[in-house]
Amino acid sequence: MGKNITHKIIEKHLVSGNMVPGEEVGLRIDQTLTQDATGTMAWLQYEAIGIGKVRTDLSVSYVDHNTLQMGFRNPDDHRFLRTVAAKSGAVFSPAGTGICHQLHLENFAKPGATLIGSDSHTPTAGGIGSMAMGAGGLSVALAMAGEAYFIPMPKVVKVELTGELTGWAQGKDVILELLRRLTVKGGVGKVFEYAGPGVASLSVPDRATITNMGAELGATTSIFPSDETTRDFLAKMGRADDWMELVADADAEYDEVVTINLSELEPLVAQPHMPDQVCKVKELAGKKIDQVAIGSCTNSSYSDLKNTAQILAGRMTPPETDLMISPGSKQVMKMLAREGLIEPLLDAGARLLECSCGPCIGMGGSPVSAGVSVRTFNRNFEGRSGTQDGQIFLVSAQTAAKLALDGEFTDPAGWGPAPERVSLPDDVPSIRDLFVFPPEDGSAVEVLRGPNIVALEDFDKLPGTVEAKVLLKVGDNITTDHILPAGAQITALRSNIPAISQYIFSRVDEGFVGRMKEHGKGVILGGENYGQGSSREHAALGPRHLGVKAVVVKSLARIHRANLINFGILPLLLVEPSDYDKLEEGVDLTIPASEITPGGTVNLAAGNGATVPVTNDLTEKELQIIQVGGLLNAVREGKS
Repeated sequence: MGKNITHKIIEKHLVSGNMVPGEEVGLRIDQTLTQDATGTMAWLQYEAIGIGKVRTDLSVSYVDHNTLQMGFRNPDDHRFLRTVAAKSGAVFSPAGTGICHQLHLENFAKPGATLIGSDSHTPTAGGIGSMAMGAGGLSVALAMAGEAYFIPMPKVVKVELTGELTGWAQGKDVILELLRRLTVKGGVGKVFEYAGPGVASLSVPDRATITNMGAELGATTSIFPSDETTRDFLAKMGRADDWMELVADADAEYDEVVTINLSELEPLVAQPHMPDQVCKVKELAGKKIDQVAIGSCTNSSYSDLKNTAQILAGRMTPPETDLMISPGSKQVMKMLAREGLIEPLLDAGARLLECSCGPCIGMGGSPVSAGVSVRTFNRNFEGRSGTQDGQIFLVSAQTAAKLALDGEFTDPAGWGPAPERVSLPDDVPSIRDLFVFPPEDGSAVEVLRGPNIVALEDFDKLPGTVEAKVLLKVGDNITTDHILPAGAQITALRSNIPAISQYIFSRVDEGFVGRMKEHGKGVILGGENYGQGSSREHAALGPRHLGVKAVVVKSLARIHRANLINFGILPLLLVEPSDYDKLEEGVDLTIPASEITPGGTVNLAAGNGATVPVTNDLTEKELQIIQVGGLLNAVREGKS
């Protein structure tokens, strides 16, 4: 029986476990990446583990999220990250160099390598055949310390691509079509592996866009073969030696198969407030647009922005429509400048922003009240833009550029000829000299900390019986943005858990933190797919700091589930989803924690007289981690 790409990589990196879907496997990790919003805490955790030099082949610390230096907090974090990287043997990427996923794709990602990053869009590197996964910061810290990364063995879904993209359809429309079909929870526990004759027609930037936004499916990761297209990309990046062929065997087996005919795709759009609310662009014709934002780790490549410049050339956006463009890296910016493609952007009325995440995480660039904002980003969760009632639509860069000129949604049938698909030049400029590579011996480096950087607290063990009130009841598809909002004010506090915890669920229920302080402990009740979205472990750390002992939900998103375990919060699953209606905010719950076994069922006793059976999908090791108060405690006690 032949092997698919996913199985080939996992088999090569397998440290423990059996490659049976659902069973836990431990993987050796070759590379890690962190970014400043999640990375400061990850590096504090790394220090707490007590390992000197990182034990991966490569670890890179990027600064791309909190680049607005309003006050001392963000620049202090950046200084800490620079110095701790030098001391620990990691590469440092300063603010403004670019977005971590675009930079890693261009400079460091390798076919066949395992990569985890403290950002949910780390699967971008799957565009060149890396097995790249988003993870919580503590999991990344442990990988940097040489520990294995543990995941449930995923199912592998073959996405069979036929035909070729035509007209205005782009790689973004491929992943939007998958989201339309499968929804934001359709990829949980799965790897999406792309195959078929249509693969050869997609450039590496197309592939990276698709694997990047595969995170919105809830997938473990997404991956493309490493083929001649990959070889050409790496050669032009000056990394020909990093290439290796990596393709599935002709008789490879898969758990599921999905087929997409690229030739049938047309421009698609995700409507507010979920990436799976997808329709055809033409169906929204006539809707006015207040703002267009092009960039993010999903669509900020040279090819996307060259096409954008070609579409805008010689024309201007209407005064009612604000256009912002964020290049993905200084390499992209240099290529645009060299080819005279900056001027058409500026002349069209666009605002050229820093090479950073920016508006994608609400770091500036918010739309007007109730404004319609068309973005090339990967998420359109309510309030994520920084404007709570903003109406965010997700499209490809080429579609966004055309709509910016029109000032409203229009039918692509009337757009005229599409821009030509872009190939990389043979002489791509390198920006490797902008990275700060660590000294051979960093032992003498002083790690510099600002007053906002607060060490992680010690957490207590799980009591045998948990008695606490349900202090919040929420519905389906609660995202980590709901749990802990993004934006300039809050994100600057990522290195200070006591301070940032004051914002937990602040845009869902302003009274939640007050109730937690009043009672000292509590339980959260939720629906399906609780915790989807960003990998930010602060969405588990903050509730843990406030005293959340358990979440009782219908189902959980992968990374948030891992983060809850890492910080000692019980993730309990309703045996009967309808029992959700038996519990209300304020009801007392008794959880017999000492009776919980992996996969077993226990009954929760509610103060209103209800008895609610709950189960779990925990392994023995995960349960032990929760019982001792979290993964750091388990590492210290030798139980990880």
